[in-house]
Formats: sequence, C-alpha cells, structure tokens
Amino acid sequence: MRIRRLTLAVAGALAVVTPPDAHAQAPARRPLPSAIEGPAATDLIRLSGTVERLVARVRPAVVQVLTTAYTAGETTVPGALLATQHASGSGVLVSADGYIVTNAHVVEGARRVQVVLAPPGPEPTAPRSILKPPGRALGAQVVGVDHESDLALLKVVETGLPFLPLGDSEALRQGQIVIALGSPLGLEGSVTLGVVSAVARQVKPDDRMVYIQTDAPINPGNSGGPLLDAEGQVVGINSFILTQSGGSEGIGFAAPSNIVRTVVDQLRKTGRVRRGEIGVVAQTVTPTLAAGLRLGQPWGVVLADVHPDGPGAAAGLRVGDVVLTLDGKVTENARQFLVNLYPHTVGDTVVIEVLRGTDRRKVPVAVVERPSDPARLADLVTPERNVVARLGILGLDLDDALLRMLGPLRAKAGVVVAAAAPDSGSLQDPLRPGDVIYTLNQQSVTAVEGLRALLAKVPLGEPVVLHVERAGELRFISFEMSEPATASP
Repeated sequence: MRIRRLTLAVAGALAVVTPPDAHAQAPARRPLPSAIEGPAATDLIRLSGTVERLVARVRPAVVQVLTTAYTAGETTVPGALLATQHASGSGVLVSADGYIVTNAHVVEGARRVQVVLAPPGPEPTAPRSILKPPGRALGAQVVGVDHESDLALLKVVETGLPFLPLGDSEALRQGQIVIALGSPLGLEGSVTLGVVSAVARQVKPDDRMVYIQTDAPINPGNSGGPLLDAEGQVVGINSFILTQSGGSEGIGFAAPSNIVRTVVDQLRKTGRVRRGEIGVVAQTVTPTLAAGLRLGQPWGVVLADVHPDGPGAAAGLRVGDVVLTLDGKVTENARQFLVNLYPHTVGDTVVIEVLRGTDRRKVPVAVVERPSDPARLADLVTPERNVVARLGILGLDLDDALLRMLGPLRAKAGVVVAAAAPDSGSLQDPLRPGDVIYTLNQQSVTAVEGLRALLAKVPLGEPVVLHVERAGELRFISFEMSEPATASP
C-alpha cells in the first residue's frame, strides 16, 4: 500500500556579508529575495507559528513511561538467575489527578513502572534555553490493562497536573493534519507532523477494533503517546507501525479517542473492560442476496441470526431485517455495523432502524456483556474461596456453565483463571483471564483445591510447568516458584 506523505518544502537564501574592517560602519542591508513571497510565505509562517504554539501548550501533558522487568538470561552479576530489562514508551495525562493513558504492551510484564513528567518551562517573558532540564520521575501504579485495545491506565499520586482532553475521533477526516508526541527510541518529548491517512483502518478483516492510520512518523517508543488534531485534542493513542525496516515507513496506527474514552472510563471505575453485544449476527447485503430474499434495498446489512435469548430478540428484531442505521449512522456493511457497535458498553441502549418489507421502524436494544468475554469471569469469584496465592490468580473450577461461556475447550476439567496479578506465574508469559490450567508438572489439575495442594508441595526456587489452554491453543508456561503473588478481581 502506498501512502503519499505530506511534505512542506520551503526554499530560501540568506547571505551575511561581513565587511573587511570589523570596526567599519556596515552599510545598510537590503533583504535578499525569498523563494516564496507574498501570501504563500505568510501562510507558511502562520502555519509554523500555529504548530509551535500548539506543541508548547500540549507538551506538559505528555510523559515518558519507564519500565523494569526481569527476564531469564545472561547477566553480569555472578550467581544471578534473572537479568534486569529496561524499556520505555510514552503516555499522556488525561486528568489533573494523575491518570495516564499508555499502551498495554508498554507495561506488559513490568515489575516497576515510572513516569517522567515533562520539565517545567519558564514564564513566557523569561529567557528560554534550547536545553531543557530533566523532568521529575514518579512511581506509577497500573490501574488496569485491556489487551483487546492494547490500552493501559496508570496512576501517579499527584494533583494539579496538566492534562489533555480526549477529542471526538469520529470527527476526523482523511487528510487532516495531526501531530504525534512521545519518546521514540527514548528521545523524550519528540514531535512529528503528518496527516490522517485513513480514519477507520481494520488491520484484520474480522477485527472489531479500528485504528486511525497516519503518516506522522512513529517509531518504537512512541507507543502510548497522543495523536493530536489541530485544536490540540487527543484524537488517538499511538499504538503500532507496519514496517519492513524496523523504523517508521509512514504507516502508523493510533487507537481512536472514542474507544480510548470508553476503555479509560471502565478501567478507572472497575479496573477492567466489559464489552457488549446485542445478540444478533449481521451480514453484508449483496445484490444476489437482496434479490433472493426480496429485500427492500440491494445494499446495507441484513440480520442473518437473532439469538432467541438475546436482547435483540427481546426488543423485536427478526431474521431478515435490513439494518438501515445504528444510532443514526448509516450502516453500509456488516463490518461497519460491528465497528459502530464496538464502543458501546454493557448497560447502554442502541437504537437500530430496520426495514422489514416496506415497514421502517426504530428499535431500542439493550447492550449486554459478551458471553465469551474472559473479563466477566471476575464477577463469579470471591477472594476467600477462589484465591490461589502462590500463582497470584483467582481460579474457578471448570464446569458446564463455564464451558458454555468459554466455548469449545480441549478438556472437560481444569482451573479457569478468572483474574490474575500482572506478575502471576511466568515473568515472560504471565497468566491471563480466560486461561485454563490442565496440568502442573505433568499432574492433572481438576479443581482449585487440587491446584493449591499441588503448589503447596513445590519448594521455593523449584521449577513449575503449567499446561495451559489460551484462545484455543495449548502452551507450556514455566517459571521458578517464588514468594506468593496477589490477585484481585
């Protein structure tokens, strides 16, 4: 895919003539002709000044995120089993009381998280230096992580901090100028400029998550930093790049601010994200499908299934209904229908306008939690009954109800991870909600009590190998037994 990049080229010539006699009076200088004169030059100067002022205003709310993790490998310390690994990313303050948005992969597996605030600037009338002092480093707590959107919420104990509002990503249009801020390759406070290459890019055809695509240069370390519109509002969180060289090739992706807002609100309230559905299966209408079903229009979305016990059926939706709009937005295909539904949370109500024969009607439908969402497992546990302290998890006995919730599994018995501490199990591959533990050191695990009993027999420092099913795939997770971790729903 070729993306044309916005380039502003300003050519000019300046000459300084030094008189032979430095003490001689210099003749009056006449400015040399500029390569760009008149209104065009004035517009460029105004644009440059506007960007400069915008960056100065938003820069104090952008932070650098520093993480420390421990990995098995070579170390310079004699006798040490783990090596210390440092990494950095970016983040943005979204509230004055210290809430910071970054990417989930920035803090994944971290044992220690710090944020470095932007250095304070001088008063507007004070002299300025091009070399800025270092910013303050503060310890940060991970409030919550959402792997599906690759977003995480951090918190520092500080008030009165500068912050940036989350804008409306749906108001973005292709070609609009955007600015990316962050710490690429550890270079704190870097600014890049570009345009919106696409407003709703799906990286995978079946992915409900969409991204803003931009050609504003984004490199490793920019992850978690803000993508800003011309008004200085956060319209996205820079997440990843597509590259063949390992560096920026002008194909960067940011999580849209409207999705970020939903995730942040839920992480702030409950520490996790509950995603919703309305119990229908949408399918894109083709001319052949429209002709065969005698639909009222040859395009749009048709409901191929309405789950009998779902909220769509309760609201009166039927198989064969043609969806015209969702909350007033025209639905041209099934992917767009899913994308528009994605930001809605459990407890919301969406209004779907359908065409049934020649009858148009608007149907309010309640949004309920996805049955297969691993995050909802946390609602089924109590710390007293389900905690497995030595793994840092809350576990559930796999039964028929959980089998229906999780879908087809490889076995009928095991322990389902309902919630997990960030450092649960392996440092490199921690346990996650939805994982199903089948064996521990080749011994079958069929219940939480049995898992606790097997763990109690493993001395500190001894190896532990779990056989786990995750997202339909089996894997081994290995680590050495350490002091008990903690987990909370």
